[in-house]
Amino acid sequence: MTQPLSPAPNPHPLRDLLELLATVGGGLLLALALKTALYQPFTIPTSSMEPGLQVGDYIVVSKFAYGWSRASLPLGRPEGRGRLAGRQPARGEVVVFRLPRDPHQIWVKRVIGLPGDTVQLRRGVVFLNGIPLEAPVRGTAGGALTRKEALPGGRAYTTLDRGPGHPGDDTTAVRVPEGHYLVLGDNRDNSLDSRWPAETGIGLLPEQNLLGRGELILASWRPGAALYKPWTWFNVRASRTMQPIR
Repeated sequence: MTQPLSPAPNPHPLRDLLELLATVGGGLLLALALKTALYQPFTIPTSSMEPGLQVGDYIVVSKFAYGWSRASLPLGRPEGRGRLAGRQPARGEVVVFRLPRDPHQIWVKRVIGLPGDTVQLRRGVVFLNGIPLEAPVRGTAGGALTRKEALPGGRAYTTLDRGPGHPGDDTTAVRVPEGHYLVLGDNRDNSLDSRWPAETGIGLLPEQNLLGRGELILASWRPGAALYKPWTWFNVRASRTMQPIR
């Protein structure tokens, strides 16, 4: 007659515990490796990149787009020079990086000037190598003018400008040195960027500070949503979900 199965005796509880810890540890190491080498999510906390990126956007950044440096590591400090499998950003790409004056802070801006470029702003208009970027007025958003800016190569994006007379509307001409980039926020009158020195803004961004390229808006939460407020978790902007970053 068939006997019912019964649990086998477990004479090695310590071994089972070690196996469990090894499995969990392996999973954590795999997740850490993926976060360090491939992709990492970030939440946009300020309006400096509006209208393209808005407060509450949850974005995905490709860590391999420009290669890896010590800044790519969790809590890494961008010391030294050089990048493994390094590649240069293209003008107009949205980059995520460690702030030069405080590597614990991670910021996002748009690349305007590459090494060898000369960049200047005059009355809010960007001049790249002496040529003004086309910026026809498109309309208004929240009291600001929306302008279409087009870079050599065809990449175009929308910026916000609250009119003349704001700090940063006029700058001296800056030639970007090797190993650095000039970056600006799309919300031109509400962005600390390469127009300000490293002590207060960004200055020229060293290439070793790059973390990656913004690829995708995975989801977007309206203002007021918070992890500790479960009733706000579904307060999302559906129209911004799964949108590429341009």
